[in-house]
Amino acid sequence: EVQLVESGGGLVQPGGSVTLSCTASGFSFSNYAMSWVRQAPGKGLEWVSAISHDGESTTYLDSVKDRFVMSRDNAKNTLVLQMNNLKPEDTAVYYCAKYNGMVQYYALDYWGQGTRVTVSS
Repeated sequence: EVQLVESGGGLVQPGGSVTLSCTASGFSFSNYAMSWVRQAPGKGLEWVSAISHDGESTTYLDSVKDRFVMSRDNAKNTLVLQMNNLKPEDTAVYYCAKYNGMVQYYALDYWGQGTRVTVSS
């Protein structure tokens, strides 16, 4: 079965950095675009970033564009989100998610359990 397992979350001070990782299994990882989505306490889901199947292209939420870097290692079936200059408003559960490979009807069809990031002094 498809599995996505996030790790790396925790408590970090404002201005600090955290690296999140996602290990994928159960599908051909290199064939699919991937995404990070977050959910702040008491709020809805917010798309954060996406990366193409080959890692050639990335796109980000405007509020994190200058601070976060998404990457992937297809040989290791891993997805990474490097988060820098963190702000309290970045506090959220961060989910790794898989795109379904479609163009017109694209969607995130599998999600990990999430890892919590708390930005606080």
